Amino acid sequence: MQRKIIKIDRDKCNGCGNCVTGCAEGALAIIDGKAEIVKDIYCDGFGDCIGTCPTDALSFEEREAEAFDPDAVLEHVRTTRGEAGATEFQAAHKRHEAKATAPKISLGCPGMQAKVMAREHAAPVAPADATPKVLQPEIQQWPLQLHLVPPGAPFFQNREFALISTCSPLAAPDVNWRFARGRGIAVACPKLDRTEGYVDKLAAILADPSIPKITVVRMSVPCCGGLTQIALQAAVESGRSDLVVEEATVSLEGDILETKQVNR
Repeated sequence: MQRKIIKIDRDKCNGCGNCVTGCAEGALAIIDGKAEIVKDIYCDGFGDCIGTCPTDALSFEEREAEAFDPDAVLEHVRTTRGEAGATEFQAAHKRHEAKATAPKISLGCPGMQAKVMAREHAAPVAPADATPKVLQPEIQQWPLQLHLVPPGAPFFQNREFALISTCSPLAAPDVNWRFARGRGIAVACPKLDRTEGYVDKLAAILADPSIPKITVVRMSVPCCGGLTQIALQAAVESGRSDLVVEEATVSLEGDILETKQVNR
């Protein structure tokens, strides 16, 4: 059938992998350093991946392609990404079905879509005369941003490392005590930061053999998966085979959905 599907400009593609994690259907993979469509039946043609590409290598085209098969996709993502991936796809598929019946201007990454979270016990605004400190800080270093932290800094030595997405400590207040406490940390956003140099910087940090593990704390929106790809590439470039890479996923509601090792 003739339908809309993703087109990849191989000359522009830099193999960063953002589109792979940005596609809830698992339709894309990095093969020989370039993004490719795994199977046409996995691509629904809605283009959530387009907003994740830093080099504008992704676009739409109309061509002969097999029809999108949501049942095959569900089996595919459950096999390759586990139940969290299956849940992410089902949510994306529901959004896409709604969009098909009531077309809207595309916002690119679904993480850009506005959402109001209803809280059972919504706290009021803090009073102007609140005490200077209510909660004890958990961080033990400065700076925090990945662009600014220096490899070899003493606050990275002999401890685990956490690469924390910019949004997650705000979405989930317990991210600080759960992941920042007792660890060296860096904060980054794979979508809005200038990520050139992030892999090299992180690889230089992780080359320290006294760092046993890196935990990536990311939001559940697809574009945030680019942070995990940065960590995985950096782990390889660090030259270490003993380094454990974990991924903790935070929901928009502030729940820790899953923590798993991703470099087995």
